[in-house]
Amino acid sequence: MSSNFIIRPVTREDYDQWLPLWEGYNTFYGRSGPTALPEEITKITWGRFFDGYEPVHALVAESDGKLIGLTHYIFHRSTIAIGPNCYLQDLFTTESARGKGVARALITEVYEQARLTGSPRVYWQTHETNSTAMALYDKVAEKSGFVVYRKNT
Repeated sequence: MSSNFIIRPVTREDYDQWLPLWEGYNTFYGRSGPTALPEEITKITWGRFFDGYEPVHALVAESDGKLIGLTHYIFHRSTIAIGPNCYLQDLFTTESARGKGVARALITEVYEQARLTGSPRVYWQTHETNSTAMALYDKVAEKSGFVVYRKNT
């Protein structure tokens, strides 16, 4: 991989290279094998990136014609702001791209897309054991202090 890369919106032609990144991301978070996401979720997620009515977006990092990273982000309304908030839902780079500024560049481009959309805030979450990612996140954002609760229904 060259040290040069670009960040750009995903295109329909990227699917075959996007899919292994998506699968790598899900594997990292324990969603593989018997706990893998159903194929239908992957197909619907992919389609949402190209549906103008969906608030779901995707960026990829490309180097020498190969995708080396992805991020997915979602705009949504908030009760405490006029502009939409931006939730950076997924961020993943190939092992060979780590430590080379790819994740930081993906986050920075999400910041830019949020700014262009009038979003006053970009936020995300990560697992408490993801110390490598948190070392970067501590440099590019601030911890909110909030704890996430959830319940599957």
